Amino acid sequence: MSENQISTTELTSQYIAQVTSDLERNGKEQERIATDIAALQEQLLALQHDHSVLVNMHQALGGTSPVAATTPAAASVPSQSSGRTKQTKAAKEVKAAKPKKAAATGVKKAEARKPETGKTAAKATTAQPSLVDLIRGHLEAQNEPRSAAEITTALTAAHPERTIKTTVVRTTLENLVARSSAHRNKQGSSVFYTAATEAAAKAEPAAAAG
Repeated sequence: MSENQISTTELTSQYIAQVTSDLERNGKEQERIATDIAALQEQLLALQHDHSVLVNMHQALGGTSPVAATTPAAASVPSQSSGRTKQTKAAKEVKAAKPKKAAATGVKKAEARKPETGKTAAKATTAQPSLVDLIRGHLEAQNEPRSAAEITTALTAAHPERTIKTTVVRTTLENLVARSSAHRNKQGSSVFYTAATEAAAKAEPAAAAG
């Protein structure tokens, strides 16, 4: 084999190794972004649910300045299907075409629903907490560090009606750590989390000893 052929073979091997490394890095980056999107979408859905409850309460109380049912954030939810988007657009067009008399009728209906304010308030109190609140509350209730998998299992058992994924929980935990609302402790290849209040309480005696 000539020197030129040897050089070409070595160069090709280097290119293959570089491309393989780039592919692995690209795949990991896609996975990280996907988990971030899932966590943000979970938080956005919780906010949309709270918004819907508040709008119903506002209408039941006969507010003089109705709150828009669709916020800019709600309109950008990636999980909305095209069919639902078309239905929302059609509903807006029908609403815009209604005469002023229909608007007055709507106000009267809202006034007629005033006696049900207590029921509406009761529904508001049963609104599901966000995943962030669930994770923070679980950490604060624990005496020992917990892994993302352990937290997922506990929350799934406590809230079977919700779909909670370990990847979303891990991303949410990392966001809490970034905001100093939680503490990360790595033991070997495993990562455990504790509430920030507990971590601070443990740090004070250590600092005094030092």
